[in-house]
Amino acid sequence: MKDSAKANPADVQSVDAIIAALYDGISGPAGKRRDWDRERSLYFPGARLIPTAMRPGGESNQPVPNLLDVEGFIARVEPFFEKSGFYEQEVARITEQFGQMAHVWSTYESRHDLNDPEPFMRGINSIQLFHDSERWWVVSIYWHQETGDHPIPNKYLP
Repeated sequence: MKDSAKANPADVQSVDAIIAALYDGISGPAGKRRDWDRERSLYFPGARLIPTAMRPGGESNQPVPNLLDVEGFIARVEPFFEKSGFYEQEVARITEQFGQMAHVWSTYESRHDLNDPEPFMRGINSIQLFHDSERWWVVSIYWHQETGDHPIPNKYLP
């Protein structure tokens, strides 16, 4: 399997390692350019990143999936990271694995600064992973932030 950016073997050797690399790769102070080659190296070719977002002009006020590839995700977050600190940390996880695939429910908290006492956002990442007998790959990440209408269920909290 050829990857566009060579992954650090330590980032992709286990489910724990690749999840840690995902959170580490997007976290940092305002203005700090993220290591996008590292980020790219975690994803299987054609992988999708799927934030939930409000439908433009929607009347239902219900979130819908916004399908992005890795480059689309980078373009979406880079302007925000330029202006704002962003630190996302996993606070709970449920992992299920069968054969070469794994599914991870990863509950996160986001802060603008590591010392912020409370997160400005919480949510759940649904992460699908694939092992090709040499390393783990992210196939997709679908996430939904917590809202008043959609609180995080207790089973996904520490």
